[in-house]
Amino acid sequence: MSDPNAPDTAQLMEQILYEVKRVVVGQDRFLERVMVAMLAQGHLLVEGVPGLAKTLTVKTLADVVQGRFKRIQFTPDLVPADLVGTRMYNQKTGEFSTSLGPVFANLLLADEINRAPAKVQSALLEVMQERQVTIAGESHKVPSPFLVMATQNPIETEGTYPLPEAQVDRFMMKVVVDYPTDEEEFVIVQRVTGPAVQVQAVATTDQLAALQAQCRAVYVDPSLVQYAVKLVSATRTPEKHGLKDMARFLTYGASPRATIGLVEGARALALLRGRPYALPEDMTDLVPDVLRHRLVLSYEGLSEGLSPEALVDRIMAAVKQPPKPLQHAPQA
Repeated sequence: MSDPNAPDTAQLMEQILYEVKRVVVGQDRFLERVMVAMLAQGHLLVEGVPGLAKTLTVKTLADVVQGRFKRIQFTPDLVPADLVGTRMYNQKTGEFSTSLGPVFANLLLADEINRAPAKVQSALLEVMQERQVTIAGESHKVPSPFLVMATQNPIETEGTYPLPEAQVDRFMMKVVVDYPTDEEEFVIVQRVTGPAVQVQAVATTDQLAALQAQCRAVYVDPSLVQYAVKLVSATRTPEKHGLKDMARFLTYGASPRATIGLVEGARALALLRGRPYALPEDMTDLVPDVLRHRLVLSYEGLSEGLSPEALVDRIMAAVKQPPKPLQHAPQA
């Protein structure tokens, strides 16, 4: 039986966003993507220069929903046990006990993920997909809800490692965070140099889990699913969609995870916008974020200075949007 005094979905999400925005200035698009990832139970890869409130956003969100927040600073000397945990020997009892690592949190921030070698990054593979870790043959479930947000710095490339393709594919979206406007930066300086803002906890992790379940119930028209399939298919076989000249610029296209991410993301964005059904614009808004990190450009594409975003724009121009579902003539 639901609590009659509990706030409705739209009101609850409005309260969550309001509290976060009391601390975080601007970054509306980034914050919206974090909420979409959280509702759709996906993970987020964030690229941006230092100092753009990436860590602050996730930490504030964790405080607002009363979730456990952990931050791991990735460095070249990190080992997998530093993430997932390990078996410890107790000399007094002569027994082994399991010490769980920082991945056991609701919101996990993997800071500068490309600073650690592949074996450390691959330690996240199981926990991102299966929501569990295996230590000495024993599986341990991470708390629910669970969101990994990884950041990477686009400036310094010395001492960084490319992310394995299998891991990149497990991120639902890659968001590029830009500098604030002059007006936003003025407010940022005022807030940081002024009295500290205390955020209120307005939701619980149980309420967040209920929102996730509600997100899965958002209606997606079959024509919209077909649109997602066509968009992703166009990254693999562009010639089938009237993009003959584009095939030479792509080595690999997106996997079926991209199609699933588009549909789940459209559901979450529709719920954030207060609708029980998804519209084409909910999906088109997310296409660049879902596809940009999944396209592997060929040498020819790189030599011509093309970016994944430019290719995504071409695909979106070539693949026709479906008509809006549930759009009826207004009643007389």
